[in-house]
Parts: sequence; structure tokens; C-alpha cells
Amino acid sequence: MTQIRIHGRGGQGVVTAAEMLARAGFLAGHEVQAIPSFGSERTGAPVVAYCRFADVPLRTREPVLEPDVVLVQDPTLLGPAQPFAGVRPGGLVIVNTTEDAPWVREHAGVGEVDATVVTVPATRISLDTVGLPKPSAAMLGAYAGRADHVTLAAVQQVFRDRFPGRVGEANATAAAVAYAHVRGEPDPRIVPSAEVSHA
Repeated sequence: MTQIRIHGRGGQGVVTAAEMLARAGFLAGHEVQAIPSFGSERTGAPVVAYCRFADVPLRTREPVLEPDVVLVQDPTLLGPAQPFAGVRPGGLVIVNTTEDAPWVREHAGVGEVDATVVTVPATRISLDTVGLPKPSAAMLGAYAGRADHVTLAAVQQVFRDRFPGRVGEANATAAAVAYAHVRGEPDPRIVPSAEVSHA
């Protein structure tokens, strides 16, 4: 079983991100579960949601206290929300920030915690592609870029299905850009000069 915890703030689509990640996992053939967790339901308030993948039926329903993966959609939560809390040894933490992994460790106060830290400028990507500070698609694209059980194609499909038309396509693009970013690949929106037609 793979357990994912998503931290963000109200208005960033944290609960939607958990749902979309579960749908993408389902498309990949896994048993899935998405669980929202609401405290103060207001814009800007800290929000947490959970997702599980397994290849056997999922029986548990409790919050994820020992995640294999943590997605942090707002870097201001690194200290107060303690997103690294309980992360399993060898886990993966993906943070929406323009800073680097050492900066994340310093501001999260975790030092030598045994987890791989990946950063992705998800808000900047979403502003460039979707036109709104909604980092969910970019965060899930980044996750697909570092995971072997969810594909970029599945992430793109669930956003296209949920938001048909221009919005879905924009979110699919955001996912592709973030996927390329964490893999050190060229931005898929940029056509190499050799491929540009001069006709």
C-alpha cells in the first residue's frame, strides 16, 4: 500500500487533488481511496487530504499518519503544519516552491529526515498555463514524474474528464510541464528550433 498526504490551504484544491490522484491511480489499475479532512473551512486555512493506493482491497479508513509520499501545495506550511511528520524512511516529499531542497529542509526544520525532497514551482506553472494559482494539476504531474504507479497520461486524463474543454487542457499542460521539470526534461511547450517550420 502507498499512502499519500496532501497539505495546502483552503482554495488551493487540496481535496480535489486527492480525488484526482485517486482517479489516476484507479486508471493505473490500483485499488484507491481519497479522504478529505476539514478543519476551518475558509479560504487560506490549512487543509489536509489523504489518498491510498493498493493492489488489494483497502479496508482502512483512518487518516494517513505515516505517509510514503507528502505533497505540500503551500510552502508557508513547512513549519507550522509539520508536513514531514511521520513520513516513512525513504519517503518522498514534493513541495510547491521556487526554492531548492536544502531550503525546504531548513524551513521545515527536518534536517536529516530520511526522505527525498523534490521542489516544483507549481503555482508559477499553474499561473502560466491555467491562469489561476491552482497548483493541483502541476503537483500531481510532478508526482507522476517521480512515481512508478501513476502515469502522466492518467493524471492528464482525469483533469480532462473533470474539466472538459479549455480548462481541462490547460490543467493537462500544467501537469506535463511539472512532470518534465522534476525529471530534468525540456519544457514540453517549447518546440526545439529544428522542429520549427520556416515555410
